[in-house]
Amino acid sequence: MANREPTEWEYKAVEPTQGLTKREAVNPTAQFNELGAEGWEFTGTIEYDKGGTKFVVFKRPVDDD
Repeated sequence: MANREPTEWEYKAVEPTQGLTKREAVNPTAQFNELGAEGWEFTGTIEYDKGGTKFVVFKRPVDDD
């Protein structure tokens, strides 16, 4: 079995865009599709202590170029 270097990742944390009342999130589909086209993959969320999403986290392999 060949020795392979582990994949290096870079991460991006995105704050959900809020609507006019600052209480509801705006549909993030277009933004997430753009991130996906750039190679970002959804990995999870970071939540506030009492609920609600603070950040949405994405990762992609580091470009060695």
